[in-house]
Amino acid sequence: MNRTPRTPLGLVRARPEPPYTFTFDGRTLTALPGQSLAAALWSAGILSWRTTRGSAAPRGVFCGIGVCHDCLATVNGRPNQRACLVAVRPGDTVTTQEGTGHDHGR
Repeated sequence: MNRTPRTPLGLVRARPEPPYTFTFDGRTLTALPGQSLAAALWSAGILSWRTTRGSAAPRGVFCGIGVCHDCLATVNGRPNQRACLVAVRPGDTVTTQEGTGHDHGR
């Protein structure tokens, strides 16, 4: 009997293209084609990629559907990108967003 592996990809019989790399705060990570930035960061064990304006509290995904804006990240120098909605592309440079993501930080 040929059993399908009990992993998310195995359960749906997915055969994605090979992973590619991107960087997060200087660290090289991998993502699958079409994978959201939030999913790729979660897969790497990273749960926070933004700090709040006032108290610099860490934030990551909250709603996962683009409503709450807790998952904002800076992607290729562009602040305020919703990591749950943005697909990672090969070679992307992602950095933790501090405050508003603009130079003044607030």
